[in-house]
Amino acid sequence: MQKAIKPVAAVLNENYKQQLATNEYLVILSPREELRMRIQQVKKEFAEAYQASGAIGGKPQVTLVRFTQLALMEERIIQRLRTIAMGYCPFKVELKDFGSFPSHTIFINVTSKLPIRSLVTEIKDIQRLMKLDKDHKPHFIDEPYITVARKLLPFQYEKGWLEYSHKSFTGRFIADSMLLLKRRQGDIAWQIAERLAFQNLPVTTRQGALFG
Repeated sequence: MQKAIKPVAAVLNENYKQQLATNEYLVILSPREELRMRIQQVKKEFAEAYQASGAIGGKPQVTLVRFTQLALMEERIIQRLRTIAMGYCPFKVELKDFGSFPSHTIFINVTSKLPIRSLVTEIKDIQRLMKLDKDHKPHFIDEPYITVARKLLPFQYEKGWLEYSHKSFTGRFIADSMLLLKRRQGDIAWQIAERLAFQNLPVTTRQGALFG
């Protein structure tokens, strides 16, 4: 009898450890595949031209918020994000040319900022669920962009921005959902925790989903 109980206890213990594990999370908008491939090509060309291998890594995306939280909070966060998404209307995201954060990052400008800022404001309503402790607060992106290359050395940034400040790029996509990505602290690869569709549903329907 004791031998039969042991594996069950081990499983319960492992589940408990997983729930107490700390994950990193991102909430993002993901461009359609054709546009993602175009942006990935821009990143590749930059990496080759300026020996910035880091530019190749990282999928093209518009990040809305990044945060660190215990795995056991994930389902509550998903539920609240789902309710926000249910009430949000799909919208067009416009991309045009390049911008930079001196002296380390070059990115593609998002010119249709208003609907993204409004969405970020709604997500801020649940920031207490995203706060792990006083040293791990959620970071909201109020100025949306898509990274080409980050953590550049000064010479890479200066030469790169000299060229890309004069380059042109245009693109657009319909944001019909947002993605919650996660990874265990220390891991490299991100995985999709949940896709949250924008459905433009009335408040009463959303409240039913939240409290039902």
